[in-house]
Amino acid sequence: MKILKYLILLQILFVSVCCAETVTNEQKTIQHFNAIKNDPEQLYIFLNQMPKGSDLHNHLSGATYAEDLLAYAKQDNFCIDPKTFMLSENPSCPAAQQLVNVPLESDFYRNIIQNWSLEDFVPGQESSEEHFFPAFIKFGPIVSAHFSEVLSEVVSRSGAEKTNYLELLLTPYDLNLIGNSGDRIAELGKKIGWNNDFSTIREQLLRNGLLNFVQQITPKINTAENAMRKRLKCGTSDADPGCQVTVRYQYIALRELPPEQVFAQLLAGFEIAKRDPRFVAVNLVQAEDGPIAERDYNLHMQMINYLHKLYPQVHVSLHAGELAPGSVPPENMRNHIRNAVEITGAERIGHGVDIAYEDNAQQLMQEMVKKNVLVEICLTSNAKLLDVKDKDHPFSLYLRNRVPVALATDDEGVLRTDITREFQRAVLTYNLDYLTLKKLARNSIAYSFLRADEKAKMLKELDRQFDLFEKNIIEQ
Repeated sequence: MKILKYLILLQILFVSVCCAETVTNEQKTIQHFNAIKNDPEQLYIFLNQMPKGSDLHNHLSGATYAEDLLAYAKQDNFCIDPKTFMLSENPSCPAAQQLVNVPLESDFYRNIIQNWSLEDFVPGQESSEEHFFPAFIKFGPIVSAHFSEVLSEVVSRSGAEKTNYLELLLTPYDLNLIGNSGDRIAELGKKIGWNNDFSTIREQLLRNGLLNFVQQITPKINTAENAMRKRLKCGTSDADPGCQVTVRYQYIALRELPPEQVFAQLLAGFEIAKRDPRFVAVNLVQAEDGPIAERDYNLHMQMINYLHKLYPQVHVSLHAGELAPGSVPPENMRNHIRNAVEITGAERIGHGVDIAYEDNAQQLMQEMVKKNVLVEICLTSNAKLLDVKDKDHPFSLYLRNRVPVALATDDEGVLRTDITREFQRAVLTYNLDYLTLKKLARNSIAYSFLRADEKAKMLKELDRQFDLFEKNIIEQ
């Protein structure tokens, strides 16, 4: 009997030691995290090495840094206007205004960076938004001409920051689908014109060559990705960390265009997603408080609703509720998120800043939980562009109501941020614990638009990476 009791005690002791060890890795990491979480520099070191899952809200053209854009274009024949900082191809451009001649240490060089980003920007005669959105037009020709270099930069940075997956938002301008008067797809929409019969407009667009433009996208992506893999030395012993990052794309329409052009761009997005599995979703961009975007918001929701029914396999993620009190009349903040969720069937919401101002906000958040609608939280973007930050930001509100959320960069180059600093900002501002950070990272994979088998594999890999990370923390 005594021997039996002794054996039982040994078994209990063995199980306790075994189980304690599996818990200890995470628990010791929690203890370490709690000790350094209020020290910004120590926190950044910790977070930079921590697996972060993915960045689900990353505009490629806004993700590149101005310094890199200038480096990419150093052999190009671009002329830059010293007053507007717009680029052009001007054969008679004065030597001092030729981009290749701008000295690195000059005031002109610094002014370019400040005009192409929010570096050192202080709102005054122009707001942050008024400075931000025109920047893309100013440097856009470089992104179009150097798409593969920009892609390589963003993917390499993502890999270095321990991110496994990216969903990059692309416009027709990024893909260089440009004619004499701008985006060729939008030009076709203008040529077809507008009426309220979506079916008729769609048939006319398809009959008049929209698919010719759509079919140009896959070869452009193939060329860019092949060049990226070569530039990052993928498949070699010297491969860049970005080689391990899985990349998918969202095709985005511009909501400040006339309706016939928005519809044409949306249709192109659904068509390319139908044909190329790397394009996983359709989205809308540009300022949500713009005059046309405000006027046509519900019309855009109806367009996407119509197209989503025709292309049910294509995902929808929408910028919605990217508004702050005072930026629009109060009634314009009452239903943008709701209409995105209920009319279009959007599976993810970008920003979602004005959730508290929506009609029946509590019920809407419950609906988002039930439908598994994730909100892509862009803290730096909302702070700099909308001046919504700290306790005014709904991040904590979403967490309290169990609405799925993930952190994202939005436009990391123009905003001068990165995904590690988004996690750092979240911890320092909202006193997040380590387990919440792990949840945010897992959410960013679990609510991605990867196929189910890809998602399961990547979640398993993320868990493995966290195990290694926690082991390393203990051994330090």
